[in-house]
Amino acid sequence: MLTEELRSKNLFKTENSSLALELIMSFEYPWQALEHIGELIREKAKELCKNGYDEKGQNVWISNTAKISPFAHIDGPCIIGAGTELRHGAFIRGNVIVGDGCVVGNSTELKGCILFDGVQVPHYNYVGDSILGYRAHMGAGAIASNVRGDKGEICVVGKKAKIHTGRRKLGAIVGDFGEIGCSSVLNPGTVVGREAMIYPLSCVRGYVDEGHIYKGKGETVKRV
Repeated sequence: MLTEELRSKNLFKTENSSLALELIMSFEYPWQALEHIGELIREKAKELCKNGYDEKGQNVWISNTAKISPFAHIDGPCIIGAGTELRHGAFIRGNVIVGDGCVVGNSTELKGCILFDGVQVPHYNYVGDSILGYRAHMGAGAIASNVRGDKGEICVVGKKAKIHTGRRKLGAIVGDFGEIGCSSVLNPGTVVGREAMIYPLSCVRGYVDEGHIYKGKGETVKRV
């Protein structure tokens, strides 16, 4: 009970908002799903080819309604959902699931991550080993850092307890409708609750409570 706020069921509520929702919900904590992304993509291959997806490379599945810039680079395994836009210079490094109606913009890099439907990472973003919930948005230059400076194990710190993840690479978990301000850094293992907002130029570590605004270290207020 000490870590309820960190559990998958409390960060992601919207049904049918991710090709990986069932996978995520099968684990107590969402980051536990990250190492299974590639496996899930390969399992879904037969289903995808019958539902409007084309294989554009080895284990690269792209909806035929997605808009892909000729200057985007995509490595598999990867799924790009219906109506999603990959803009000039987008870089997908593999083990990535991008849901429907997303925007992956100029010079944005994704690696080992899951984006729910409606997520926007439109300008100069890095998202590594992370999960962004339904309609989460990262402002220009915001990044999800996924490696500690000392390369040590990443722990996730909740309101009352710390969880050892056993991972050396773990970025951020952002709940549904999370809003990350421009040029902010989400340090490894950061969890942002549903409908929480992060001020621009913030350096965030730990847990930001659902429905709150993070203004700076030690300064968090409830959204009204």
